[in-house]
Amino acid sequence: MVRQKIQIKKIDNLTARQVTFSKRRRGLFKKAQELSTLCDADIGLIVFSATGKLFEYSSSSMMQLIEKHKVHSERDMDSPDQLQFSNLQSEKKNCGMLCREFAEKNRELRQLNGEELQGLGLEELMKLEKIVEGGISRVMKIKGDKFTREISSLKKKATQLLEENSQLKQQSEARLNEVEGHNAIEGGHSADSITTNRSLVNSHHDYIDSDTSLKLGLPFPY
Repeated sequence: MVRQKIQIKKIDNLTARQVTFSKRRRGLFKKAQELSTLCDADIGLIVFSATGKLFEYSSSSMMQLIEKHKVHSERDMDSPDQLQFSNLQSEKKNCGMLCREFAEKNRELRQLNGEELQGLGLEELMKLEKIVEGGISRVMKIKGDKFTREISSLKKKATQLLEENSQLKQQSEARLNEVEGHNAIEGGHSADSITTNRSLVNSHHDYIDSDTSLKLGLPFPY
Protein backbone atom coordinates (compact mmCIF):
# COMPACT_ATOMS: atom_id res chain seq x y z
CA MET A 1 0.00 0.00 0.00
CA VAL A 2 1.11 3.52 -0.80
CA ARG A 3 1.42 5.55 2.34
CA GLN A 4 -0.97 8.48 2.27
CA LYS A 5 0.71 11.85 2.63
CA ILE A 6 -0.50 13.71 5.70
CA GLN A 7 -1.60 17.24 5.07
CA ILE A 8 0.22 19.66 7.36
CA LYS A 9 -2.44 21.70 9.08
CA LYS A 10 -3.90 22.05 12.51
CA ILE A 11 -5.64 18.92 13.73
CA ASP A 12 -9.12 19.83 14.85
CA ASN A 13 -9.80 16.66 16.84
CA LEU A 14 -8.42 17.22 20.34
CA THR A 15 -7.62 13.56 21.07
CA ALA A 16 -5.91 13.04 17.71
CA ARG A 17 -3.98 16.28 18.20
CA GLN A 18 -2.67 15.15 21.62
CA VAL A 19 -1.66 11.71 20.27
CA THR A 20 0.13 13.29 17.31
CA PHE A 21 1.88 15.77 19.58
CA SER A 22 3.10 13.00 21.89
CA LYS A 23 4.39 10.84 19.01
CA ARG A 24 6.09 13.64 17.11
CA ARG A 25 7.61 15.13 20.25
CA ARG A 26 9.23 11.79 21.11
CA GLY A 27 10.43 11.44 17.51
CA LEU A 28 11.86 14.97 17.56
CA PHE A 29 13.73 14.37 20.82
CA LYS A 30 15.02 11.03 19.52
CA LYS A 31 16.37 12.66 16.35
CA ALA A 32 17.99 15.40 18.43
CA GLN A 33 19.69 12.81 20.64
CA GLU A 34 20.94 10.89 17.59
CA LEU A 35 22.28 14.07 16.02
CA SER A 36 24.08 14.99 19.25
CA THR A 37 25.60 11.50 19.56
CA LEU A 38 26.63 11.13 15.93
CA CYS A 39 28.02 14.63 15.40
CA ASP A 40 29.06 15.59 18.96
CA ALA A 41 26.77 18.63 18.74
CA ASP A 42 25.32 20.66 21.60
CA ILE A 43 21.53 20.59 21.21
CA GLY A 44 18.79 22.09 23.30
CA LEU A 45 15.06 21.75 22.60
CA ILE A 46 12.24 23.50 24.44
CA VAL A 47 8.66 22.57 23.62
CA PHE A 48 5.43 23.87 25.16
CA SER A 49 2.25 21.93 24.54
CA ALA A 50 -1.08 23.57 23.75
CA THR A 51 -1.91 23.36 27.45
CA GLY A 52 1.34 25.11 28.42
CA LYS A 53 3.18 21.99 29.65
CA LEU A 54 6.95 22.22 29.25
CA PHE A 55 9.01 19.51 27.53
CA GLU A 56 12.74 19.91 27.02
CA TYR A 57 15.80 18.01 25.86
CA SER A 58 19.45 19.03 26.11
CA SER A 59 22.61 17.15 25.27
CA SER A 60 24.34 18.94 28.18
CA SER A 61 23.25 21.55 30.71
CA MET A 62 20.24 23.45 29.40
CA MET A 63 21.28 26.62 31.26
CA GLN A 64 24.72 26.53 29.66
CA LEU A 65 23.18 26.11 26.21
CA ILE A 66 20.85 29.06 26.83
CA GLU A 67 23.75 31.24 27.97
CA LYS A 68 25.79 30.19 24.93
CA HIS A 69 22.85 31.06 22.67
CA LYS A 70 22.48 34.40 24.39
CA VAL A 71 26.17 35.22 23.90
CA HIS A 72 26.04 34.26 20.21
CA SER A 73 22.88 36.29 19.70
CA GLU A 74 24.50 39.40 21.19
CA ARG A 75 27.79 38.89 19.38
CA ASP A 76 26.54 40.27 16.04
CA MET A 77 25.36 43.57 17.52
CA ASP A 78 28.01 44.14 20.19
CA SER A 79 31.33 45.96 19.85
CA PRO A 80 34.57 44.08 20.71
CA ASP A 81 34.65 45.59 24.20
CA GLN A 82 31.03 44.73 24.83
CA LEU A 83 31.59 41.26 23.45
CA GLN A 84 34.53 40.71 25.81
CA PHE A 85 32.44 41.96 28.70
CA SER A 86 29.59 39.65 27.71
CA ASN A 87 31.94 36.69 27.52
CA LEU A 88 33.30 37.60 30.93
CA GLN A 89 29.81 37.82 32.35
CA SER A 90 28.92 34.51 30.79
CA GLU A 91 32.00 32.88 32.32
CA LYS A 92 31.09 34.32 35.70
CA LYS A 93 27.57 32.94 35.43
CA ASN A 94 28.91 29.57 34.39
CA CYS A 95 31.34 29.62 37.30
CA GLY A 96 28.59 30.56 39.71
CA MET A 97 26.34 27.82 38.36
CA LEU A 98 29.13 25.25 38.67
CA CYS A 99 29.79 26.40 42.23
CA ARG A 100 26.12 25.97 43.09
CA GLU A 101 26.09 22.52 41.50
CA PHE A 102 29.21 21.58 43.44
CA ALA A 103 27.65 22.81 46.68
CA GLU A 104 24.47 20.84 45.93
CA LYS A 105 26.42 17.63 45.19
CA ASN A 106 28.50 18.16 48.32
CA ARG A 107 25.32 18.57 50.36
CA GLU A 108 23.89 15.36 48.86
CA LEU A 109 27.12 13.55 49.72
CA ARG A 110 26.93 14.74 53.34
CA GLN A 111 23.31 13.58 53.50
CA LEU A 112 24.37 10.16 52.24
CA ASN A 113 26.80 10.12 55.17
CA GLY A 114 23.91 10.84 57.54
CA GLU A 115 24.57 14.57 57.98
CA GLU A 116 22.28 17.59 57.54
CA LEU A 117 19.07 15.55 57.53
CA GLN A 118 16.97 17.81 59.76
CA GLY A 119 15.59 19.92 56.91
CA LEU A 120 14.47 16.96 54.77
CA GLY A 121 10.85 15.93 54.47
CA LEU A 122 9.51 12.40 54.76
CA GLU A 123 9.50 11.82 51.00
CA GLU A 124 13.09 13.07 50.64
CA LEU A 125 14.21 10.87 53.54
CA MET A 126 12.58 7.81 51.96
CA LYS A 127 14.26 8.57 48.63
CA LEU A 128 17.59 8.99 50.39
CA GLU A 129 17.02 5.70 52.24
CA LYS A 130 16.48 3.87 48.94
CA ILE A 131 19.68 5.34 47.51
CA VAL A 132 21.66 4.28 50.59
CA GLU A 133 20.13 0.78 50.57
CA GLY A 134 20.97 0.39 46.89
CA GLY A 135 24.55 1.48 47.56
CA ILE A 136 24.86 -0.93 50.48
CA SER A 137 23.52 -3.80 48.34
CA ARG A 138 26.11 -3.08 45.65
CA VAL A 139 28.87 -2.85 48.25
CA MET A 140 27.81 -6.14 49.84
CA LYS A 141 27.71 -7.86 46.46
CA ILE A 142 31.19 -6.64 45.51
CA LYS A 143 32.50 -7.57 48.95
CA GLY A 144 30.97 -11.06 48.66
CA ASP A 145 32.55 -11.54 45.25
CA LYS A 146 35.92 -10.48 46.60
CA PHE A 147 35.55 -12.85 49.58
CA THR A 148 34.71 -15.72 47.22
CA ARG A 149 37.74 -15.02 45.05
CA GLU A 150 39.97 -14.70 48.11
CA ILE A 151 38.72 -18.00 49.57
CA SER A 152 39.24 -19.74 46.22
CA SER A 153 42.78 -18.36 46.04
CA LEU A 154 43.54 -19.52 49.59
CA LYS A 155 42.21 -23.01 48.81
CA LYS A 156 44.47 -23.23 45.77
CA LYS A 157 47.45 -22.13 47.85
CA ALA A 158 46.59 -24.69 50.56
CA THR A 159 46.37 -27.48 47.95
CA GLN A 160 49.69 -26.40 46.48
CA LEU A 161 51.33 -26.37 49.92
CA LEU A 162 49.98 -29.85 50.70
CA GLU A 163 51.39 -31.17 47.43
CA GLU A 164 54.77 -29.56 48.11
CA ASN A 165 54.75 -30.95 51.66
CA SER A 166 53.99 -34.45 50.34
CA GLN A 167 56.83 -34.22 47.83
CA LEU A 168 59.25 -33.03 50.50
CA LYS A 169 58.14 -35.88 52.79
CA GLN A 170 58.76 -38.44 50.05
CA GLN A 171 62.17 -36.96 49.27
CA SER A 172 63.05 -36.96 52.98
CA GLU A 173 62.01 -40.61 53.40
CA ALA A 174 64.00 -41.65 50.33
CA ARG A 175 67.05 -39.81 51.60
CA LEU A 176 66.66 -41.40 55.06
CA ASN A 177 66.39 -44.90 53.54
CA GLU A 178 69.48 -44.24 51.47
CA VAL A 179 71.48 -43.12 54.53
CA GLU A 180 70.29 -46.11 56.59
CA GLY A 181 71.25 -48.52 53.81
CA HIS A 182 74.68 -46.98 53.52
CA ASN A 183 75.20 -47.19 57.28
CA ALA A 184 74.06 -50.82 57.29
CA ILE A 185 76.62 -51.68 54.61
CA GLU A 186 79.41 -49.92 56.49
CA GLY A 187 78.30 -51.64 59.74
CA GLY A 188 78.49 -55.06 58.05
CA HIS A 189 82.06 -54.46 56.87
CA SER A 190 83.09 -53.39 60.35
CA ALA A 191 81.56 -56.51 61.94
CA ASP A 192 83.41 -58.79 59.49
CA SER A 193 86.69 -57.05 60.23
CA ILE A 194 86.21 -57.42 63.96
CA THR A 195 85.37 -61.15 63.58
CA THR A 196 88.46 -61.73 61.41
CA ASN A 197 90.71 -59.90 63.84
CA ARG A 198 89.29 -61.82 66.74
CA SER A 199 89.92 -65.15 64.91
CA LEU A 200 93.52 -64.15 64.24
CA VAL A 201 94.05 -63.20 67.85
CA ASN A 202 92.54 -66.46 69.09
CA SER A 203 94.72 -68.49 66.70
CA HIS A 204 97.79 -66.67 67.88
CA HIS A 205 96.85 -67.36 71.49
CA ASP A 206 96.31 -71.06 70.69
CA TYR A 207 99.71 -71.19 69.01
CA ILE A 208 101.42 -69.61 71.97
CA ASP A 209 99.67 -71.98 74.40
CA SER A 210 100.70 -75.03 72.28
CA ASP A 211 104.29 -73.95 72.02
CA THR A 212 104.50 -73.33 75.71
CA SER A 213 103.01 -76.76 76.48
CA LEU A 214 105.54 -78.49 74.20
CA LYS A 215 108.45 -76.68 75.78
CA LEU A 216 107.30 -77.56 79.30
CA GLY A 217 106.46 -81.22 78.36
CA LEU A 218 102.85 -80.67 79.24
CA PRO A 219 100.09 -82.45 77.47
CA PHE A 220 98.66 -80.54 74.52
CA PRO A 221 95.53 -78.75 75.50
CA TYR A 222 92.31 -79.71 73.65
